[in-house]
Amino acid sequence: MGVYNELGSLRRTLAAFAVSGFLLAGCTIGSIPAEEAPMVVLAPGEGSLLEAGTRLRIIVFNETNLSGEFVVDTSGNVSLPLLGNIPAAGTNAKTLSTRIEDGLKRDGYMREPRVAVEIMSFRPFYVLGEVKLPGEFIYTNGMTALSAVARAGGYDYRARQGSMVLSRIVDGVQKDYLANERTPILPGDVIKVLERRF
Repeated sequence: MGVYNELGSLRRTLAAFAVSGFLLAGCTIGSIPAEEAPMVVLAPGEGSLLEAGTRLRIIVFNETNLSGEFVVDTSGNVSLPLLGNIPAAGTNAKTLSTRIEDGLKRDGYMREPRVAVEIMSFRPFYVLGEVKLPGEFIYTNGMTALSAVARAGGYDYRARQGSMVLSRIVDGVQKDYLANERTPILPGDVIKVLERRF
């Protein structure tokens, strides 16, 4: 009988280890990407794609009548004096400035136009998961994942703190990265704070 008791005790111990190993292996909900998020990113104005509703400041040097604030319309165009509609959606500020310069040269309005385009309103970013106030937030320059979490009210008591998943559109495709609190974020990014099980 002593041998059977010892075997039963050994089985219970092994089962306890197996269950605890399973729980430890699954301590967070959701998959964690292997690739780490870039720690150096383009300035938001250079990397951000323009879309309908984006507010722009366009400066044509030495031409105050052609300069001003404009909005990308629902068709994806910017309507400018002399040039009319210029396609803007899906491009960045630098590409748009080149298009405006080319239009001014091509139509004979200016010989050597110099144009600067500045984005005045960026796309929002999003914080989801185990934060106190998940949702959509206004982007400001120089943001990190930690400042994004702070905007969302901070971690809640179930959060896995210190690391999170960052989703970003890269060349038209969504990529998921492993991010830490110092990771710089860009307009349109989605931060997902995962849940701990213990």
